[in-house]
Amino acid sequence: MASLLEAIEIKRKMFFEHEGVPYHCIDVEVSKPTARGGQTLVRIKMRNLLTRAVFDRTFKAGDKFQEPDLVMSAATFLYSDGDGFHFMDQGNYETLTLGGDLLGDDRFFLADNLQVQVQKFNGNPIGVQFPNIVELTVAHTEPGVRGDTASGGVTKSATLDSGLEIKVPLFIKEGERVKVNTDTREFAGRV
Repeated sequence: MASLLEAIEIKRKMFFEHEGVPYHCIDVEVSKPTARGGQTLVRIKMRNLLTRAVFDRTFKAGDKFQEPDLVMSAATFLYSDGDGFHFMDQGNYETLTLGGDLLGDDRFFLADNLQVQVQKFNGNPIGVQFPNIVELTVAHTEPGVRGDTASGGVTKSATLDSGLEIKVPLFIKEGERVKVNTDTREFAGRV
């Protein structure tokens, strides 16, 4: 049986189950009472992992939650088509097809043979966790002009082969491979 977590124990990026639904804690704020006999309250900004909805809820410090039956399985991105995004499960070599609504804007991080972790709740895929850094190719960017910078740190827009648009330094050219941070969606260096 899964252990129980108290609301006061929940930290950022933790997973917990509330009313039979898995949630991911985005942010947490604890407010301690100033008067005697007041209760400590925990305000949690949480994402429903099934519907992707984000909202705030306030719980008493002693409220208990179960740990969700979340399983992470390694998978490799194969291709996308009209049916969705296809991954190969590295454990059993079966093909998993995930819909665009499940990936959302994270689909722009997908590149051939990218290794990801697929989250499964009760055996069904509910989300994908990407590595911190992905490597993508610059498909289009304006050339940087010498003399554009006065103090350095100047950037320009670049569209990557996946369709993601990010800011890159002026020296980056079309066709170059770049690293992108999946948390901040920012340029993280050249390959």
